Amino acid sequence: MKSLRHAVALLVPALLALGTALALLVFSVARRVVIPRKRPADVEILAVDTGAQTIELTRTRDTELPGRYGLFTSGTYGYVKLGAVLSADATTVRRKLLTQIEPGARVDRSAGFSGWYYSTPSELHLPWQNVLIGSSAGPCPAWLFPGESSTWVVQVHGRGVTRAECLRAVPVLHAAGFPNLVVSYRNDGEAPRSRSGSYALGAAEWRDVDAAVSYALRHGAERVILMGWSMGGAVALQTALNSGNRDRIAGLILESPVIDWRSVLRFQARAAGMRAPLPDLAMSALSVPLTARLSGAENAISFDSLDIVARADELKVPILILHSDDDGFVPADASHALQQARPDLVTMPAFSGARHTKIWNYDQTGWSDAITGWLAAQGFSASA
Repeated sequence: MKSLRHAVALLVPALLALGTALALLVFSVARRVVIPRKRPADVEILAVDTGAQTIELTRTRDTELPGRYGLFTSGTYGYVKLGAVLSADATTVRRKLLTQIEPGARVDRSAGFSGWYYSTPSELHLPWQNVLIGSSAGPCPAWLFPGESSTWVVQVHGRGVTRAECLRAVPVLHAAGFPNLVVSYRNDGEAPRSRSGSYALGAAEWRDVDAAVSYALRHGAERVILMGWSMGGAVALQTALNSGNRDRIAGLILESPVIDWRSVLRFQARAAGMRAPLPDLAMSALSVPLTARLSGAENAISFDSLDIVARADELKVPILILHSDDDGFVPADASHALQQARPDLVTMPAFSGARHTKIWNYDQTGWSDAITGWLAAQGFSASA
């Protein structure tokens, strides 16, 4: 309590000394970290050829890459699937459409490029069911894909998206015999909203994932593997460290994970053109109860507790990290640092070229082989 009062005593006068305009800017940046926002448009649709079933997009580091992807659109279609790059020049990319667009359809210019590919569980053509998981936040919807093994995989999506992000991993895990529980968590747009409606960056969401682990254990699981995507990696790690069921958590698969929020937020601030010390001031604001609430957070966020490199000695189970060195949104530095800190637990195969959470899209075979190879090496099988 004394240290908390000391932090408040230092931070609030510091913000006041900066002046009202800069203080408001700090709070604005902090709000962008914790307040859920709609998916931004990041690409323009330049042309659609319904005869050839091709689409022309502005060229970006994402749209130019090979593989299968998705595109959030508005108009007649809300989401379309994209196939191979057919041609490209300095500013445009033409790709094959894998979703049939009919003549006369309205397709608006602004769109969001995505690695989801699958948007609903029925597209996988596997048995599945809707379930509700009771957590302290309320009933959280989940998809359950049954399997033979008594080891279940609980999948956790990232920030600003929903559980559909995780569907790409279901086929390879299902083929290996593992039941998949694909979950939602508070404030993600599907699970219940908390009082503030804000993200806690894993510091609160892990409780909803812990409830999913308990659900799995009540329904036949003997042990659980957590698979987290992006911020879902941070949530999965907090679950593994804090859960009352942690002795039943047998491993983690982390896809493009947030291992240390400080490094991620500093990277993203630089990419957005923000200068130091603005991101650090925003994180400081989120770390103190009074200024955290002014920033939109429900509670203060301890960035020390979310730094898993610093807490590496606390980890107890094998971890597979799938992270491209060309991620471009969540840098792989902290993932490499964790692997170096715990080479006895962490396996991190080399990936490059792919962008954030898009390794499956870019190199499906390599990505799938990394998972099945790791599962076999750790002794996870359909019979165990």
